[in-house]
Amino acid sequence: MVMSKRSLVSYPVWDKPTRWFHWINLICVAALAAVGIAILYKQELGVTRDGKILLITTHVWLGYLFAVNLAWRIIWAFIGNKQARWSAILPFQTGYGAAFKTYLRELIQGDVRPYLGHNPIARLSISILLVLLVLEATTGLVLAGSAIDYPPFGHWIAARIAASRSFEHTYLAPLWTIHRWNFYAIVIVSAFHVAGVVLTELREGGGIISAMFTGNKVFDRQPRDDISGRK
Repeated sequence: MVMSKRSLVSYPVWDKPTRWFHWINLICVAALAAVGIAILYKQELGVTRDGKILLITTHVWLGYLFAVNLAWRIIWAFIGNKQARWSAILPFQTGYGAAFKTYLRELIQGDVRPYLGHNPIARLSISILLVLLVLEATTGLVLAGSAIDYPPFGHWIAARIAASRSFEHTYLAPLWTIHRWNFYAIVIVSAFHVAGVVLTELREGGGIISAMFTGNKVFDRQPRDDISGRK
């Protein structure tokens, strides 16, 4: 008996702005993590005072790039293509609960119907990751002025420190703590994200990893969220 092979169909999914955001964000997070760890362990690494200033300055400028890139992605979620928009990212739409249960059941059974965009589990993890990234960018922008007088809040922070000796201990110290531990949370969630991508690639196919380069996914059956009518 001859088994007929399903034909492969290529679907455009990720537009260029979305792909550029993804790789710029990856580079920024990796670079910020490396520089941030060097700052945290400056004494163990034997970093000089000038070296510390250079590290902090580099961290701040990388943080600006990270924040601008993230802000652009937030804006693009309102005007980008279908898969880039909030409606394809956030897990709050009508029917999400049922879709999550169906996807989880299929995952357990080992026969998962693929998604063009984010599957229900990915939507949840991506939403958590975005919240963490926004929190990291926000606290980072505030703290950029605490060590060096950099915008957007540097001058304001310097004035408050000069006016009140307790300002730094009362407000900046908690922000440093949030910024640091939120970074650890980003690392953990990012690790789950990468593991999820690999698992989805193995279980569902579609060229998920290569799609972030080419913009296209390839399936041998119609994705669940495809409304084009192709089979």
